[in-house]
Amino acid sequence: MKTPIINVDFPDVDIVRVGDVYYMLSTSMHFMPGCEIVRSYDLLHWEHVAYVFDRLDSTPAQKLEDGNIYGAGMWAACLRYHKGMYYICFAANDTHQMYLYEARQPEGPWIRKPMEGFYHDSSLLFDDDGRVYIAYGNREIYITELREDLSGPKEGGLHRLAVKDSDDALLGYEGTHFYKINGTYYLFFIHSGPGKWFRTEVCFSSDSLYGEFSGKEVFADDNRYRNAGIAQGAIVDTPDGDWYALLFQDRGGSGRMPYLIPMTWNGREPVLGNHGRIPQSDYEVSLCERNDTFVGSDDFREEFQEDSCFGFRNVWQFNHEPDMNLITRNLKEGTYMVTTDCLCECPTQAKNSLTQRMCEPGCEAEITVDARGLKAGDYAGIMALQYLYGFIGICAKEDGYSIVYMEKPDAVTEDRITVVANTNEPVVRLKIQTEFTKDTDMSWFYYDIGDGYQKLPMVRTMPFMLEHFTGYRFALTYFATKEAGGTASFGEFIYTKK
Repeated sequence: MKTPIINVDFPDVDIVRVGDVYYMLSTSMHFMPGCEIVRSYDLLHWEHVAYVFDRLDSTPAQKLEDGNIYGAGMWAACLRYHKGMYYICFAANDTHQMYLYEARQPEGPWIRKPMEGFYHDSSLLFDDDGRVYIAYGNREIYITELREDLSGPKEGGLHRLAVKDSDDALLGYEGTHFYKINGTYYLFFIHSGPGKWFRTEVCFSSDSLYGEFSGKEVFADDNRYRNAGIAQGAIVDTPDGDWYALLFQDRGGSGRMPYLIPMTWNGREPVLGNHGRIPQSDYEVSLCERNDTFVGSDDFREEFQEDSCFGFRNVWQFNHEPDMNLITRNLKEGTYMVTTDCLCECPTQAKNSLTQRMCEPGCEAEITVDARGLKAGDYAGIMALQYLYGFIGICAKEDGYSIVYMEKPDAVTEDRITVVANTNEPVVRLKIQTEFTKDTDMSWFYYDIGDGYQKLPMVRTMPFMLEHFTGYRFALTYFATKEAGGTASFGEFIYTKK
């Protein structure tokens, strides 16, 4: 069976080709730094290029100081290249603002520019006559002409409803991608019709921006995986004139992952795959070839200045904007130390959690935690991060330490804590092991206080929940429940892929 070309959470892709190089980006939601750009020369193997921004607006919620931006933040960015300049625009659903970035090269520096309006799942089109348009919306898709500098709607310019979905569609047209190819204007959307939830790709076209857009479903396949349709994404041509679509699939707890689908033309009509289905003999890429740019082990002995996660390797992202004043690196010892400055009730509220994506078909992560600086009531450990999280850690008591497991069991049950073991040993090795199958997604938790790993009896199922809208991640987490000011030290992170 054909597998995704990237087997970590990498949804809402957009792509451009510049010469013989492809650049692609993805939604980063609440993780910082955000808006990751990757590069390929064959559309199959990808490498990290840059993060577009370290921070957005540094609001209290973006910094996990007053609320959070889970399920919000950056959504579905558009990437374009025009006359020597790269452009990225997207909406953030916590601030309800548009964000426009420009750069001379994809490595940056990316400069933020003002942009008026709010355009859901937007896509830019630089037309042949020098004008620029943006298509956007949900169920009702609009096309609006922008000023030449993209700063907002052009006074007196085009503003029209281009496509309207039926009211009974389970998912109205959205995830717009807007193109002009050989004189024809194209709008591609994700969609689920009435009666049955199944995501499909739809395309509408017109000879004129002012004319009628007509269209139909052009791709409806789940690749025999959980009845989860593959849809929403971009199309791109190769230097040789071949065409491909990159569309993502919801794959449960591991997240949303892109497929590369060959595309041809029947006149001006796009034909995706084998008449709307994935061909099984076109390509196959070994899983072990595809991940090094996205995940990896870290001994924390090297500091990265350019193109990094606040000085950490670019495989890391913080859960929300970090406070680097609370993080101290020790490159000689290969550790980093986190200090608390507030109280939390559960690990998903903890500031400065350092995360990596989980990958299919399974993976595990190990970390050493030194708890000698913890105050009573502090917890430090590793988490399977999503709304229904699972956390294993060490908790400081007045007279020693406990190994604890914490989780949110389901959407209605309160978070719960289980004491697994008591110890006087302040240094502990912790591990989470995961498995993703066609039927279910599971994680298991381990601890080692000097006599080998002990496996917890708890098993965390890992459903994809809209409250966070991301795949599960490993998160190195520390938080206080009674008194701020303690410290926890993390080191020797080992990531193993199955």
